[in-house]
Amino acid sequence: MPVEILTIPCLNDNYAYAVRDGETGEVAVIDVPDAAPILRALSFKGWGLNQILLTHHHPDHIGGVDVLHQAIDAPIVGARADMHRLPQLALGVAEGDAFQLGNQTVEVHDVSGHTKGHVAYHFAEGNALFTGDSLMIMGCGRLFEGDAEMMWASLTKLMELPAETRIYSGHEYTASNAKFAMSIEPENRALIERTRQISEARARGDDTMGATLELEMATNPFLRAGRAEVKAAIGMKDASDAEVFAEIRKRKDNF
Repeated sequence: MPVEILTIPCLNDNYAYAVRDGETGEVAVIDVPDAAPILRALSFKGWGLNQILLTHHHPDHIGGVDVLHQAIDAPIVGARADMHRLPQLALGVAEGDAFQLGNQTVEVHDVSGHTKGHVAYHFAEGNALFTGDSLMIMGCGRLFEGDAEMMWASLTKLMELPAETRIYSGHEYTASNAKFAMSIEPENRALIERTRQISEARARGDDTMGATLELEMATNPFLRAGRAEVKAAIGMKDASDAEVFAEIRKRKDNF
């Protein structure tokens, strides 16, 4: 396998990820809500740490960086636009940039909306996209700093990635996101089946990360704002895609 991905639960419902290049053994950690679970996971696997990648500045994504960095002096990568509120970066990145983790090319996408300066990391050879609180499994992040048009533009950009791309987001919100999605498209057969699968996975204690972009586009209402059937379902058949997205986000905020 080009990459091995380890999902690391942190805090109440956050995830960090350790990504290992299968050829060189180099490892990156993506987001650091808390250092202790990450250090335990790396020790258990016998992995080192070569890079720390940050998606955005919220404390539940960077709160453990100082402790992790003191334990393992790995360079920190994050958005150049967000340098003023991130831990000290060895590399500031922006839309269109790319860098290496071993033999893996990591592509950077600006996915502002939840925050301004939010980035996602795409491991193209590994078909993996780490989205923080932008695109979430079956949902998307709240609009704390950006607006609906900004987030819709970010999600539209991500929808252009290969359909087999697997999504790894920052929180285990999938069950509640699926419940909301059913309120938008209760007759979507793919969504009905997926909601059942999610419920079974969570009952087993399994995480729900790693869904394909193709599956997200078939079931995630925030990615479906441009679909005629979704516009009709919420009574906005003549509205723009961004307007429909804004309405869906408003409904989720009050769900």
